[in-house]
Amino acid sequence: MMTFEELLGRYAGLDRRELHSWIAEGWVRPERSGETWHFTEVDVARVALILEIRREFAIDEAGLPLVLSLIDQIYALRRQMRRLCEALSRQPPEVQEAIRQALQTTEP
Repeated sequence: MMTFEELLGRYAGLDRRELHSWIAEGWVRPERSGETWHFTEVDVARVALILEIRREFAIDEAGLPLVLSLIDQIYALRRQMRRLCEALSRQPPEVQEAIRQALQTTEP
């Protein structure tokens, strides 16, 4: 866990107002204990991602919700695919082979 102040110190150019705005928008969801915000590793990674999107791709605050939404959808799809692959790996070999065959013959 990392506090608000520690997070501000970790990333050059991240200012207090901007981070408060991201929390208010729900882009980052730290836990709050009294007056102290506590950021998990996921929150810290999300802050790094937002900073990278803003700096490297010059996405402004108006476009950021769309980009973050699309990224969240991609991660959700990846989780679903992982679960599907795990479920398929538990199937009998003949079922796995039938699925492989069906995937090879399916057109996009």
